[in-house]
Amino acid sequence: MAPDEAISDEPRDSAVFTRLGTDAWQASELSRGPWDPRAQHGGAPCALLAHIAEQAAPGPGWQLARLTVELVKPVPVASLTTRTQVQSSRATVRVGVDLLAGEVVVARAHALLLAKNALALPVGLPGWPQSPLRPLPQDCSERVRIPGLPEGVSFYGSAVESRVAEGDSTQPGPCGAWFRLAVPLVRGTANSPAMRAAAAADFGNGLSWVLPAERFLFTNADMSLNLFRAPEGEWIGLRSATEAHSDGAGLAASHLYDERGPIGLATQTLVLRERA
Repeated sequence: MAPDEAISDEPRDSAVFTRLGTDAWQASELSRGPWDPRAQHGGAPCALLAHIAEQAAPGPGWQLARLTVELVKPVPVASLTTRTQVQSSRATVRVGVDLLAGEVVVARAHALLLAKNALALPVGLPGWPQSPLRPLPQDCSERVRIPGLPEGVSFYGSAVESRVAEGDSTQPGPCGAWFRLAVPLVRGTANSPAMRAAAAADFGNGLSWVLPAERFLFTNADMSLNLFRAPEGEWIGLRSATEAHSDGAGLAASHLYDERGPIGLATQTLVLRERA
Protein backbone atom coordinates (compact mmCIF):
# COMPACT_ATOMS: atom_id res chain seq x y z
CA MET A 1 0.00 0.00 0.00
CA ALA A 2 1.40 3.38 -1.01
CA PRO A 3 2.06 5.99 1.73
CA ASP A 4 -0.81 8.21 0.56
CA GLU A 5 -3.17 5.23 0.82
CA ALA A 6 -2.42 4.54 4.47
CA ILE A 7 -5.36 4.10 6.80
CA SER A 8 -6.12 7.33 8.64
CA ASP A 9 -7.84 7.96 11.96
CA GLU A 10 -11.04 9.14 10.25
CA PRO A 11 -14.17 7.10 11.02
CA ARG A 12 -14.84 4.60 8.25
CA ASP A 13 -18.27 6.11 7.58
CA SER A 14 -16.77 9.59 6.98
CA ALA A 15 -16.31 8.63 3.32
CA VAL A 16 -18.35 6.72 0.77
CA PHE A 17 -15.55 4.21 0.08
CA THR A 18 -12.43 3.06 1.88
CA ARG A 19 -9.54 1.65 -0.14
CA LEU A 20 -8.63 -1.80 1.15
CA GLY A 21 -5.80 -2.42 -1.32
CA THR A 22 -4.71 -1.64 -4.87
CA ASP A 23 -7.96 -2.95 -6.39
CA ALA A 24 -10.22 -3.46 -3.36
CA TRP A 25 -12.82 -1.13 -1.85
CA GLN A 26 -15.18 -1.13 1.12
CA ALA A 27 -18.47 0.71 0.63
CA SER A 28 -19.94 2.48 3.66
CA GLU A 29 -23.63 3.08 4.35
CA LEU A 30 -23.14 6.53 2.76
CA SER A 31 -23.28 4.73 -0.61
CA ARG A 32 -26.80 3.39 0.04
CA GLY A 33 -29.48 3.92 -2.60
CA PRO A 34 -33.24 4.53 -2.41
CA TRP A 35 -34.60 1.18 -3.59
CA ASP A 36 -32.94 -1.40 -1.34
CA PRO A 37 -30.89 -0.75 1.84
CA ARG A 38 -28.45 -3.45 0.69
CA ALA A 39 -27.71 -1.73 -2.64
CA GLN A 40 -25.84 1.42 -3.58
CA HIS A 41 -27.13 4.58 -5.22
CA GLY A 42 -25.87 4.66 -8.82
CA GLY A 43 -23.92 7.87 -8.20
CA ALA A 44 -21.57 6.13 -5.76
CA PRO A 45 -20.13 3.47 -8.11
CA CYS A 46 -20.20 5.91 -11.04
CA ALA A 47 -17.98 8.34 -9.14
CA LEU A 48 -15.72 5.51 -7.94
CA LEU A 49 -15.29 4.27 -11.51
CA ALA A 50 -14.46 7.82 -12.66
CA HIS A 51 -11.75 7.93 -9.98
CA ILE A 52 -10.31 4.59 -11.10
CA ALA A 53 -10.32 5.72 -14.74
CA GLU A 54 -8.47 8.93 -13.84
CA GLN A 55 -5.87 6.94 -11.91
CA ALA A 56 -5.13 4.93 -15.07
CA ALA A 57 -3.81 8.01 -16.92
CA PRO A 58 -0.06 7.75 -17.68
CA GLY A 59 0.63 11.07 -15.96
CA PRO A 60 -0.75 14.57 -15.40
CA GLY A 61 -2.42 16.56 -18.13
CA TRP A 62 -5.37 14.29 -18.94
CA GLN A 63 -9.09 15.02 -18.55
CA LEU A 64 -12.16 12.75 -18.48
CA ALA A 65 -14.21 13.35 -21.65
CA ARG A 66 -16.59 10.37 -21.53
CA LEU A 67 -17.70 7.83 -18.94
CA THR A 68 -20.26 5.13 -19.71
CA VAL A 69 -21.29 2.89 -16.82
CA GLU A 70 -23.38 -0.26 -17.20
CA LEU A 71 -25.10 -1.02 -13.88
CA VAL A 72 -25.27 -4.76 -14.53
CA LYS A 73 -26.67 -5.75 -11.11
CA PRO A 74 -27.48 -3.91 -7.90
CA VAL A 75 -24.11 -2.85 -6.48
CA PRO A 76 -24.05 -4.09 -2.88
CA VAL A 77 -23.04 -2.01 0.13
CA ALA A 78 -20.12 -4.37 0.71
CA SER A 79 -16.51 -5.09 -0.19
CA LEU A 80 -15.80 -4.76 -3.91
CA THR A 81 -12.88 -5.34 -6.26
CA THR A 82 -11.96 -3.85 -9.63
CA ARG A 83 -10.23 -5.08 -12.79
CA THR A 84 -8.82 -2.45 -15.14
CA GLN A 85 -7.68 -2.52 -18.78
CA VAL A 86 -5.90 0.47 -20.37
CA GLN A 87 -5.15 1.39 -23.99
CA SER A 88 -3.12 4.56 -24.55
CA SER A 89 -2.14 6.71 -27.51
CA ARG A 90 -0.64 10.15 -27.85
CA ALA A 91 -3.99 11.95 -27.56
CA THR A 92 -6.32 9.46 -25.83
CA VAL A 93 -6.43 6.93 -23.02
CA ARG A 94 -9.23 4.36 -23.07
CA VAL A 95 -9.99 2.62 -19.80
CA GLY A 96 -12.24 -0.35 -19.11
CA VAL A 97 -13.11 -1.17 -15.52
CA ASP A 98 -15.07 -4.11 -14.13
CA LEU A 99 -16.52 -3.71 -10.62
CA LEU A 100 -17.04 -7.04 -8.86
CA ALA A 101 -18.79 -8.29 -5.73
CA GLY A 102 -17.00 -11.57 -5.13
CA GLU A 103 -16.73 -13.15 -8.58
CA VAL A 104 -19.80 -11.38 -9.98
CA VAL A 105 -19.49 -8.31 -12.22
CA VAL A 106 -21.99 -5.77 -10.88
CA ALA A 107 -20.93 -2.74 -12.95
CA ARG A 108 -18.75 -2.12 -15.99
CA ALA A 109 -17.31 1.20 -17.13
CA HIS A 110 -15.71 2.49 -20.32
CA ALA A 111 -13.90 5.81 -20.02
CA LEU A 112 -12.16 8.09 -22.51
CA LEU A 113 -9.47 10.48 -21.30
CA LEU A 114 -8.14 13.22 -23.58
CA ALA A 115 -4.75 14.92 -23.40
CA LYS A 116 -5.19 18.56 -22.43
CA ASN A 117 -4.20 20.85 -25.28
CA ALA A 118 -4.29 24.63 -24.85
CA LEU A 119 -5.76 26.29 -27.95
CA ALA A 120 -6.13 29.93 -29.01
CA LEU A 121 -9.75 29.68 -30.13
CA PRO A 122 -11.55 32.46 -32.02
CA VAL A 123 -13.54 34.85 -29.85
CA GLY A 124 -17.33 34.46 -29.82
CA LEU A 125 -17.75 30.85 -30.91
CA PRO A 126 -21.48 29.94 -31.06
CA GLY A 127 -21.33 27.11 -28.48
CA TRP A 128 -24.29 25.39 -26.85
CA PRO A 129 -27.62 27.25 -26.70
CA GLN A 130 -28.28 26.37 -23.05
CA SER A 131 -28.30 29.29 -20.66
CA PRO A 132 -26.38 28.92 -17.37
CA LEU A 133 -28.24 27.30 -14.49
CA ARG A 134 -29.51 29.99 -12.14
CA PRO A 135 -29.81 30.89 -9.31
CA LEU A 136 -26.31 29.88 -8.16
CA PRO A 137 -26.12 27.41 -5.26
CA GLN A 138 -25.36 30.10 -2.67
CA ASP A 139 -28.68 31.71 -3.59
CA CYS A 140 -30.71 28.48 -3.28
CA SER A 141 -31.86 26.92 -0.02
CA GLU A 142 -34.36 24.10 -0.70
CA ARG A 143 -32.86 20.61 -0.91
CA VAL A 144 -34.02 18.07 -3.49
CA ARG A 145 -36.88 16.02 -2.04
CA ILE A 146 -38.34 13.13 -4.02
CA PRO A 147 -41.68 11.92 -2.61
CA GLY A 148 -41.81 8.24 -1.70
CA LEU A 149 -38.08 7.75 -1.13
CA PRO A 150 -37.02 6.56 2.34
CA GLU A 151 -35.21 8.77 4.83
CA GLY A 152 -32.07 7.73 6.74
CA VAL A 153 -28.38 7.48 5.97
CA SER A 154 -27.84 7.26 2.21
CA PHE A 155 -25.85 8.67 -0.69
CA TYR A 156 -28.79 10.89 -1.65
CA GLY A 157 -29.49 12.14 1.87
CA SER A 158 -26.12 12.08 3.63
CA ALA A 159 -23.15 12.02 1.22
CA VAL A 160 -24.48 14.67 -1.18
CA GLU A 161 -25.81 18.16 -0.53
CA SER A 162 -28.47 19.38 -2.96
CA ARG A 163 -30.18 22.69 -3.69
CA VAL A 164 -33.11 23.20 -6.08
CA ALA A 165 -32.58 25.98 -8.64
CA GLU A 166 -35.50 25.54 -11.06
CA GLY A 167 -38.85 23.81 -10.76
CA ASP A 168 -40.13 21.75 -7.85
CA SER A 169 -38.50 18.40 -7.01
CA THR A 170 -41.59 17.33 -5.06
CA GLN A 171 -43.70 17.47 -8.25
CA PRO A 172 -43.34 15.41 -11.45
CA GLY A 173 -41.58 16.92 -14.42
CA PRO A 174 -38.32 18.64 -15.42
CA CYS A 175 -36.24 20.19 -12.67
CA GLY A 176 -32.89 21.90 -12.14
CA ALA A 177 -30.68 21.58 -9.07
CA TRP A 178 -27.14 21.85 -7.75
CA PHE A 179 -25.30 18.90 -6.16
CA ARG A 180 -22.12 18.78 -4.07
CA LEU A 181 -20.27 15.84 -2.54
CA ALA A 182 -20.38 16.61 1.18
CA VAL A 183 -17.82 13.93 2.13
CA PRO A 184 -14.77 12.37 0.45
CA LEU A 185 -15.81 9.76 -2.07
CA VAL A 186 -12.65 7.75 -1.31
CA ARG A 187 -11.27 8.16 2.19
CA GLY A 188 -8.02 10.10 2.18
CA THR A 189 -8.44 11.24 -1.47
CA ALA A 190 -9.59 14.64 -2.70
CA ASN A 191 -12.76 14.64 -4.81
CA SER A 192 -11.70 15.48 -8.38
CA PRO A 193 -13.85 17.48 -10.82
CA ALA A 194 -14.61 14.29 -12.78
CA MET A 195 -15.65 12.42 -9.61
CA ARG A 196 -18.00 15.28 -8.67
CA ALA A 197 -19.55 15.30 -12.14
CA ALA A 198 -20.04 11.52 -12.22
CA ALA A 199 -21.61 11.49 -8.76
CA ALA A 200 -24.07 14.25 -9.68
CA ALA A 201 -24.90 12.95 -13.18
CA ASP A 202 -26.72 9.90 -11.82
CA PHE A 203 -29.28 12.12 -10.04
CA GLY A 204 -31.03 13.16 -13.27
CA ASN A 205 -33.55 10.31 -13.09
CA GLY A 206 -34.71 11.10 -9.55
CA LEU A 207 -34.52 14.87 -9.97
CA SER A 208 -36.90 14.84 -12.97
CA TRP A 209 -39.15 11.98 -11.85
CA VAL A 210 -42.48 11.51 -13.63
CA LEU A 211 -43.83 8.34 -11.93
CA PRO A 212 -44.81 8.25 -8.23
CA ALA A 213 -42.17 6.28 -6.27
CA GLU A 214 -44.79 4.68 -4.03
CA ARG A 215 -46.32 2.92 -7.09
CA PHE A 216 -43.40 2.48 -9.49
CA LEU A 217 -39.73 1.62 -9.60
CA PHE A 218 -37.73 3.71 -12.08
CA THR A 219 -34.16 2.49 -11.78
CA ASN A 220 -31.48 3.36 -14.33
CA ALA A 221 -29.59 0.50 -15.97
CA ASP A 222 -26.74 2.74 -17.11
CA MET A 223 -25.31 6.25 -17.05
CA SER A 224 -23.43 7.93 -19.91
CA LEU A 225 -21.58 11.18 -19.17
CA ASN A 226 -19.85 13.44 -21.70
CA LEU A 227 -17.80 16.41 -20.51
CA PHE A 228 -16.43 19.03 -22.92
CA ARG A 229 -14.56 20.76 -20.09
CA ALA A 230 -13.64 19.97 -16.52
CA PRO A 231 -16.06 21.51 -14.01
CA GLU A 232 -14.80 24.27 -11.73
CA GLY A 233 -15.72 24.39 -8.06
CA GLU A 234 -17.54 21.89 -5.86
CA TRP A 235 -21.10 22.36 -7.15
CA ILE A 236 -22.42 20.51 -10.21
CA GLY A 237 -25.72 21.66 -11.70
CA LEU A 238 -28.24 19.45 -13.51
CA ARG A 239 -31.14 20.55 -15.67
CA SER A 240 -32.98 17.26 -16.17
CA ALA A 241 -36.04 15.84 -17.94
CA THR A 242 -37.43 12.29 -18.04
CA GLU A 243 -39.53 10.40 -20.59
CA ALA A 244 -41.43 7.26 -19.45
CA HIS A 245 -43.46 4.94 -21.65
CA SER A 246 -45.85 2.04 -21.14
CA ASP A 247 -43.51 -0.56 -22.64
CA GLY A 248 -41.38 -0.35 -19.47
CA ALA A 249 -38.54 1.79 -20.82
CA GLY A 250 -37.63 5.38 -20.16
CA LEU A 251 -34.88 7.94 -20.63
CA ALA A 252 -33.55 10.70 -18.40
CA ALA A 253 -31.43 13.41 -20.04
CA SER A 254 -29.49 16.03 -18.11
CA HIS A 255 -27.45 19.05 -19.13
CA LEU A 256 -24.60 19.61 -16.65
CA TYR A 257 -23.24 22.93 -15.39
CA ASP A 258 -20.79 24.51 -13.05
CA GLU A 259 -21.23 28.05 -11.77
CA ARG A 260 -19.60 29.44 -14.94
CA GLY A 261 -21.87 27.64 -17.42
CA PRO A 262 -22.44 24.36 -19.33
CA ILE A 263 -19.90 21.53 -18.97
CA GLY A 264 -21.56 18.51 -20.64
CA LEU A 265 -24.53 16.17 -20.64
CA ALA A 266 -25.62 12.80 -19.25
CA THR A 267 -28.23 10.21 -20.20
CA GLN A 268 -29.73 7.28 -18.29
CA THR A 269 -31.72 4.35 -19.66
CA LEU A 270 -34.59 3.63 -17.26
CA VAL A 271 -36.13 0.30 -16.32
CA LEU A 272 -39.74 0.98 -15.30
CA ARG A 273 -41.65 -1.48 -13.15
CA GLU A 274 -44.86 -1.37 -11.12
CA ARG A 275 -44.32 -2.10 -7.46
CA ALA A 276 -45.68 -5.41 -6.15
